[in-house]
Amino acid sequence: MPQFAARPPFTVRAGDWTLALGEKTLVMGILNVTPDSFSDKGRYFGVEASVRRAWEIAEEGAGILDIGGESTRPGSQGVGVEEEVARVIPTLEALAKGPGKYPLPISVDTVKSEVARAALDCGAAIINDISGMAMDPGIGPVAAEHGAALVLMHMRGTPQTMQTLPPSPDILGEIDAWAEDAVARARACGVSDDRLILDPGVGFGKTAAQNVEIIANIPRLAKAGFPILMGTSRKAFIGALTRKPPRERVFGTCATVAASILCGAHIVRVHDVAAAREVADVTDAIARAGGGL
Repeated sequence: MPQFAARPPFTVRAGDWTLALGEKTLVMGILNVTPDSFSDKGRYFGVEASVRRAWEIAEEGAGILDIGGESTRPGSQGVGVEEEVARVIPTLEALAKGPGKYPLPISVDTVKSEVARAALDCGAAIINDISGMAMDPGIGPVAAEHGAALVLMHMRGTPQTMQTLPPSPDILGEIDAWAEDAVARARACGVSDDRLILDPGVGFGKTAAQNVEIIANIPRLAKAGFPILMGTSRKAFIGALTRKPPRERVFGTCATVAASILCGAHIVRVHDVAAAREVADVTDAIARAGGGL
């Protein structure tokens, strides 16, 4: 019988939500409420469009909605707190006032504690910090205060500099050391282990070959003892392999989703939710038959 990477079960608390991870892959649907996203070019910028897409994401089978108000594409310059809040909060408010409770826990993709606080006050339950608390250490105390789940991601440099850095000579060793340090800092802020999720940061300061290496070595990161989130959707390394622009990388993304699941990922973060949900359901069944689940 073929064997796949074991995916241990976890129960993650996120505000009033409880996420059971391990038996079924959780799909995190991406909603960029920015005018300059690398993948959708502002398609969901504006409350009406963003709310419509949020409900579509739920209907397509996502388990988490991840809202981002600041582009983190390579070379992006970022925006101030007021601008980011002005992009994110109206969508959260509209979802809260909609027909019944929004059926998914909402994550806010931000590196700013002020934005995180405003979003959590408005109903979000997860902070997805691409800097792993490096850009604003205040993220940790805000998460602890609200009982939010916290995604800690590994990033080399910043969105402005990450593609200009020389390649890491040992990317897996670097991620191992980062994970230990990031978890320690989160704990020191009062964030409990059952609210932590790790993301190795595919595409953030890594070469195309290193991104492939990271996916293949998810079991190594899993030894840290936390659920693993993989965000490969439409990334440049897929374009390097397929020669496709971002909007045409659905098949390539689905391949990385399947590979990530077979290697032990608990959560996959994607733009194309319906496709990823179908791939995850089939891959989960294969992993289960092969002893990975």
